[in-house]
Amino acid sequence: MKNKRFLVLSGFIVIAALSRIVPHPYNFAPIGAMSIFGAAYFTDKKFSFLLPLAAMFVSDLLVNNLLYANFYGGFVLFTPGFWWMYGSIALIVLAGIFILKKVNTKTVIAGSLSASIIFFLVTNFGAWLGNPIYPQGLEGLFMSYAAGIPFFHYTVLGDLVYSGVMFGAFEYARSKTPALQTVSTR
Repeated sequence: MKNKRFLVLSGFIVIAALSRIVPHPYNFAPIGAMSIFGAAYFTDKKFSFLLPLAAMFVSDLLVNNLLYANFYGGFVLFTPGFWWMYGSIALIVLAGIFILKKVNTKTVIAGSLSASIIFFLVTNFGAWLGNPIYPQGLEGLFMSYAAGIPFFHYTVLGDLVYSGVMFGAFEYARSKTPALQTVSTR
């Protein structure tokens, strides 16, 4: 039973990550949703971190080497600035562990919005540090955040939509399948 739950949770995260190869608006992605989803449901919290990060890595390989192959001009193992994206995933998982101790509509929305904000703050901070077009002072940092604002609404919308689908589908499946219930360790 425990293995079935683990496989289903992992499957949700992998499918969400692979949805990144489907055409979508910039930043309308499952990154925050799959991170808080793992945080909410994996009883062994190491998988809350490992599965979203691994799924992101695999989907990055596909996105970078299939969809954006012409842009990069060769095989790309790691997305430029990946430390900031993957670091934001880890922070989102950490926030999700605290916010989603109980899964309900209010905590899922709070977790989703927190994920969007964390991703925006961390990745734009990384863009400021790593991109020479931004002066390395407060002015440059604010420029980096201002440049990200036009994409932020898609981040929020993507996190909310994917969270709604992932949490809603899993809660429905859990209500119909006893093997997906949390296994008590007592």
